[in-house]
Amino acid sequence: MEQVYERAREGERIAQTVVIDALQSRIDKMACYFGRQCGVDPDDLRQEAWVAVIETLPELDLTIGSPEQHLLKRARWRILDTIRFQRRRQHLPLHEVQSVHESYLDIHSTVDMSKLLERLTPIQRRILRGLLEGYTWREVGALVGCTSANVAYHVRKIREVYVELEGVTM
Repeated sequence: MEQVYERAREGERIAQTVVIDALQSRIDKMACYFGRQCGVDPDDLRQEAWVAVIETLPELDLTIGSPEQHLLKRARWRILDTIRFQRRRQHLPLHEVQSVHESYLDIHSTVDMSKLLERLTPIQRRILRGLLEGYTWREVGALVGCTSANVAYHVRKIREVYVELEGVTM
């Protein structure tokens, strides 16, 4: 089988087909398992796993370990990366988007936004703008140049100012 992997690494189509056939059932089971566990479409995961296998095949090092296990490990990593990416980028139906923005901005609030913005530091204004535009704390931190922990600190400070202004106007 090692000769088959070597020929597949060199680009021989028949050898690549043999390798793909050998991995077929394992990849299918892996994609179905992670699809059930995470609620992601198994066909999407299967496709990503095959992309990882095909990308890894030309650079496969046959002197280290089992080539089959190495390809399966790369496929599993690609599946997990895909799941992680899809969780980060979940999209809401359009009718739910309004309610998400209302959680940031209370439409019944009596707080004057210009007074709120006056009391915030420049970095807090940038963080607030990023969050209102829909970025995550980590993405806002990257835009502003700080960590997500720093963003959490500034969000607490923004909330304190907001609550203070809300108490004054009531």
